[in-house]
Amino acid sequence: MKTRSPDQHPPLDAPNYGKSLRGLGFNLLVRNIDQSLKFHKQVLQSTVFYSDSDFAMLRLIGGDYMLHADHTYSHNPVSGLIAGVDARGIGVELRIYGLDPDGAEKRARDEGFTVLAGALDKPHGLREAVLIDDDGYLWVPSVHLKD
Repeated sequence: MKTRSPDQHPPLDAPNYGKSLRGLGFNLLVRNIDQSLKFHKQVLQSTVFYSDSDFAMLRLIGGDYMLHADHTYSHNPVSGLIAGVDARGIGVELRIYGLDPDGAEKRARDEGFTVLAGALDKPHGLREAVLIDDDGYLWVPSVHLKD
C-alpha cells in the first residue's frame, strides 16, 4: 500500500521509467526509505533523483537502482519472505567497482554503520571493504590495485 502524499510523483511514470533502465540493476526492499537513504547518500555517495516514503530512484557509478519500502509489497508474494527478517540479502554481496573502499569505510564508521571488514588489498587484484547497511545488505566498494 502506498503512503506517499497525493502531490508527490516520480519524474517518470512507472512504464517509462522501466523502459529507461539498461544493463544490470537491482531493487532492494527496505524497512524505511528515509533511514535507508542515509547509508546510500552518505556512505556510498549515491545520487538520489527521486524519493518518497514508498520508493527511491538512485544512481551509483553510472547505474540505476531502486529502494522500495516493505509496505509497498504488502500484496506481493515476497512479503511473506521478509516479514520479521532483520538481515536482508544474506549471501549476496552488492559489489561496487570504482568506489574508494577506504573512503566508504571511513564514512560508514563516521555515520555509525557496521564495517564487517575494513579496506584491504585482496589477492584477486582489488582493494575492498565490506559494509553492512541498516537493512542487513552487504556492500563491497572496491578499486583496482595499482600494478
